[in-house]
Amino acid sequence: MAMKCVEKSNDKIKITCDIDVSLANAIRRSVNEVPTLAISEVDFYANDSILYDEIIAHRLGLVPLKNQKVKRDIVLEYKIKASAKKGERKMVLAGELGEDVVYPEMPIVLLEDGQKLELVAKAVVGIGKDHARFSPGMIYYRHVPKIKISSEGEKQSELAELYPEIFEFDGKLKVKDALKCELDDEDFKDFPGISVEFDGTLLMVIESWGQMGADKVLLESCKALKENLSKIVKELKL
Repeated sequence: MAMKCVEKSNDKIKITCDIDVSLANAIRRSVNEVPTLAISEVDFYANDSILYDEIIAHRLGLVPLKNQKVKRDIVLEYKIKASAKKGERKMVLAGELGEDVVYPEMPIVLLEDGQKLELVAKAVVGIGKDHARFSPGMIYYRHVPKIKISSEGEKQSELAELYPEIFEFDGKLKVKDALKCELDDEDFKDFPGISVEFDGTLLMVIESWGQMGADKVLLESCKALKENLSKIVKELKL
């Protein structure tokens, strides 16, 4: 199995891999079985804002939280107590929940003159299969194209202008980065000498919402898949 990391940051990883689509899809789906901490219940004590309690609770549920080492049976509480001064406005930000918030500048609700918001949010560990708020990120993939340029195609300088991220022209047309190509033969029908083929190589992209690094999202997804397969083997007593 050949795998190569072609791009890596804390919130995104791109990998080229020679694996079957069925396995890639199984890993993709397993991201929704990675245990993730998220707000699941909110108790309101005051809400004078324009948004209903349910809408604010929904927004809080989608706020990514850092503390991912909490066990499943533990409940964490986060409090917000905010108000707008007379004659002023106040934007309530996710950071008012505390230091566990990944993106503290996320807006929750705008309070107008004299309005108040007081609540206690309760966070638990769950999985994305049960609700999207427990999803740590997403995984998707596509086939890596092989772009072939004939002697006739080498003259197609216009492609370097249309798709500068894919092609470059220095006397003749060359492929700059095939991984950025999401086109097929149909897109090149007006450019003789250019063809696109696909083999078994996949480009897999792992994106994190911030609760954990993209590398951990991938590792935990593979771990979840392995555990599910182990359960099948155990049930079948193989």
